[in-house]
Amino acid sequence: MNEKIYKTMSSTGACSLTVGIIVLATGIVTGIMMIVNGARLLKKKSEILI
Repeated sequence: MNEKIYKTMSSTGACSLTVGIIVLATGIVTGIMMIVNGARLLKKKSEILI
């Protein structure tokens, strides 16, 4: 019984760690893309006519 609980907890922990790393990487990439796109918009601000 204890072994089954241990295996379940270890697989759940590994899954949570993996999801956390993926979310962290996605957040970093998204933040960098937003900064780059914002810099492009500021650079071309004078060319944009609304």
